[in-house]
Amino acid sequence: MTCEEAKRLVKPMLSQKRWTHTKNVKKMAVQLAEKWGADPEKAALAALLHDSAKELPRDALLQIFADNVIIAENAPARPAAIWHGIAAAILAQTRWGVTDPEVLSAIRCHTTGKPDMSLLDKILYLADMTSAERDWPGVEELRALEMQDLDAALLAALKQSIDFVKEKGGDLDPESVAAYEAQKMCLGR
Repeated sequence: MTCEEAKRLVKPMLSQKRWTHTKNVKKMAVQLAEKWGADPEKAALAALLHDSAKELPRDALLQIFADNVIIAENAPARPAAIWHGIAAAILAQTRWGVTDPEVLSAIRCHTTGKPDMSLLDKILYLADMTSAERDWPGVEELRALEMQDLDAALLAALKQSIDFVKEKGGDLDPESVAAYEAQKMCLGR
């Protein structure tokens, strides 16, 4: 799938606000890929597809999981807030012909992270958190850090995300905790 094909598929599925976010994530992902030596085309494609399922109704997400039980890997048992990443990866693979495991992985874990994240996984996770329209307290510091030390930025981003979910009283996804612990070990902290 090309980026042009991805745009044609995804844009009609999203509100204007979500499409703007998607374009901003693409821009940041390409910038990070160029900085850290990842493939900018893969980063762009993953970014364009990452939120393709974000605005689908709950029933549609559950149907995607039911229709793809094996690759859904028990997604309905995880917090609903992260379903869209898994569903987007499933759509990319089963309906749109994306076969690149790196791209599919980055889409799938862009909200949760996971242990042993690839370079592309890290780039999309961070690009999603630091895209141009994001204005949460600390985002400027994270933007600066991701240009200096990608792994330290990932650790900070995972911690920020976990703290945000806890503060809001939401359900914490076990993958996020596992990703954070793995990243701490990777950095010897």
